[in-house]
Amino acid sequence: MTLLLALSFAVFGVDSVRFPTLSSDNLERQAFTLPADFGGERNVVFVAFKREQQAEVDSWLPHVQGLLARIPGTEYYELPTIGRMVGLIRGYIDRGMARGITSRAARERTITLYIDKTPFKEALAIGTEASIHVLVVDRAGTVHWRSTGAFTSAKARGMAEALAAR
Repeated sequence: MTLLLALSFAVFGVDSVRFPTLSSDNLERQAFTLPADFGGERNVVFVAFKREQQAEVDSWLPHVQGLLARIPGTEYYELPTIGRMVGLIRGYIDRGMARGITSRAARERTITLYIDKTPFKEALAIGTEASIHVLVVDRAGTVHWRSTGAFTSAKARGMAEALAAR
C-alpha cells in the first residue's frame, strides 16, 4: 500500500495529496477544524509521531520564523500525532506538553492529533513514522510541498518557493 501511495504521489504530484478534515484542540484548549482553521493562506505543518522528533522540528523553526516575517499570509503549526486515547489520558498528555512549552504562541501553534493514524497517513501518503513530515498546506487542504526529516538548505529553498507561489 505504501508503495502504491508513493507511486501515486510521484505520478500525480503534490496537488493530488490532500490534508484530511479533522478536529482537535491546541495546547491552549482552542478548538480547530483542520485544514480550514489554519491561519495562513499557506501553512507550514510539522507532523511528528514521536517525542524525540521535536529536535527535527526545532531544526526548522529559525528558518520558518524568518519566512513568516518575509512572506505575508504564512503561518506554521506543530501537529504531534498520537493514536486515539480516552479523554483522561489525552488531558494528561496535553497538560504535560503545555507545561513543557513556556511560550504561549508555541502552545497556540501546537495541535495534538489523537486520531486513527492509518487513514491520516494514507491521505497524506505518509509511509513511515521514523521522522517528521513537513508540509505546506492551504486552508482547502491542498498540499503544495512536502519533505521529511531535519532542516537542510535544499529543503528550505523548496519550502520558500511553495510559500511564495500564489
